[in-house]
Amino acid sequence: MSGDEHDPDGLELARALTRATAKQGGTPARRRKGKRPRAEQGRVSGAHPDDRDPQLLDATVERLVADHGWDLSLRVHGVFGRWPQIVGDEVAQHCDPESFADGRLVVRTDSTAWATQLRLLTPTILRRLNEELGEGTVTLIEVLGPQGPSWTKGRRSVRGGRGPRDTYG
Repeated sequence: MSGDEHDPDGLELARALTRATAKQGGTPARRRKGKRPRAEQGRVSGAHPDDRDPQLLDATVERLVADHGWDLSLRVHGVFGRWPQIVGDEVAQHCDPESFADGRLVVRTDSTAWATQLRLLTPTILRRLNEELGEGTVTLIEVLGPQGPSWTKGRRSVRGGRGPRDTYG
């Protein structure tokens, strides 16, 4: 290769492109008059983390729960989900928590015998629940037996009637 023939790459290529653009009447991009410089627009992103950075899901969910006051409700429903671990597998097969409001937990059993058994276990279950949820969260456990059949519907029902009194009563 001789000195006259030069392969335009790198800096020479950039200069050649600049000259070609200038000959075609290209002008460098100018800022619009109405737009403010970036420093005047408000906060500028920097090297330090801020609330616009991607956040971990765990921290975001914790902040959402705290902002809405859902902490106790989530803990109670967590207990409902772990009911067999708290009361034991055998007891959990025969009873289910139904609701929790104002420190009162309602538990429904599948037989009157298990309702009696659960009433005897109430102090132990109450202690375990308060260990899980925080002292004084559950103040009362109301144990309900199974629901009997309803006699208020059907062709042979009587308004205000209680149904046959020789059964279920």
